[in-house]
Amino acid sequence: MTAAVPLPDAPLPDAAPTNWVDRFAPAALRPWLKLGRFDRPTGIWLLMLPGWQGIALADAMEHRLPQPGLLFDVFVGAALMRAAGCAYNDIIDRDIDARVARTAMRPIPAGQISVRQAWGFVIACCLASLAILLTLPPTAVALGAASLALVAAYPFMKRITWWPQAWLGLTFNWGALLGFSAATGVGPGLWRAVAPGVIGSGDWRFLGQALADSSLQWPALLLYASGLFWTLGYDTIYAIQDLEDDALAGVKSSARRLGAHAPLAILGFYLASLALLLATGAAAALGPAFYVLLIAYGIQLCSQARRVRTDDGARALRLFKSNSWAGLILFAAIVAGTRLIR
Repeated sequence: MTAAVPLPDAPLPDAAPTNWVDRFAPAALRPWLKLGRFDRPTGIWLLMLPGWQGIALADAMEHRLPQPGLLFDVFVGAALMRAAGCAYNDIIDRDIDARVARTAMRPIPAGQISVRQAWGFVIACCLASLAILLTLPPTAVALGAASLALVAAYPFMKRITWWPQAWLGLTFNWGALLGFSAATGVGPGLWRAVAPGVIGSGDWRFLGQALADSSLQWPALLLYASGLFWTLGYDTIYAIQDLEDDALAGVKSSARRLGAHAPLAILGFYLASLALLLATGAAAALGPAFYVLLIAYGIQLCSQARRVRTDDGARALRLFKSNSWAGLILFAAIVAGTRLIR
């Protein structure tokens, strides 16, 4: 172990010492809130913001500002699905978590919540999220259902590849596609392509045309790709915290694979994200204000790559958390780039 294991009723290592769960929540609720990572809200922001960005991008292309009700739905849905995903991840990883200092006192390895109870928590969060999802257009519903495959596979990626952070990028940024689709309110082609009758027949010839006819236009796909590289960068920073423990537990990560080259690689990931965002702005015909704020976004990301150290886990956690601000800057950039007059 690389650090002292905290007491079960103490704030967890990657949570702020003054987080609201440990300060204000009733003792009986704290293990459940920690299971859903509500004491560490950065993950909610990082899951929600791509959805907000997708909504903003779709509305910008229609020369209007983001729809507040849809933004709220994505916020609540992201909080619920992040909680469900974290609990599911902890169920699968409970034996590994017990051997890593940073995660040993999470509710399942600490014995505060049983595996059966955790499954109940996952199901409850998923059902609540489903109720929100079903209020969205059919294409968004289909995309929401498809995301479950990414979520289900994620905990196993660290066992089979050095790049689980890339899989997290595919998963966390799925909201960009879902939000874009929900804001457009169209896309029957993709809905038909994933309908059970098409899947059952094994006839995928129409998938390409369905994608072309759906609401998933090129700007949304470029935004999704840029988010993948963004996540690959920030989650590599996050993984620096566990370099020694992951090596002892046999857990793979991009931070372990890159080693001393991690800061340079993170810079490369962030530059790739910026390049794809430039393409997104051009494809969506965003206004000049988008590019002005994109400079601020790029400075924030490059500052992370410059400051990160592979031997400083505490700094890595602070830099990781700063990505909430980076994502908000990008959201603001897309909104600012909206040409309200046709």
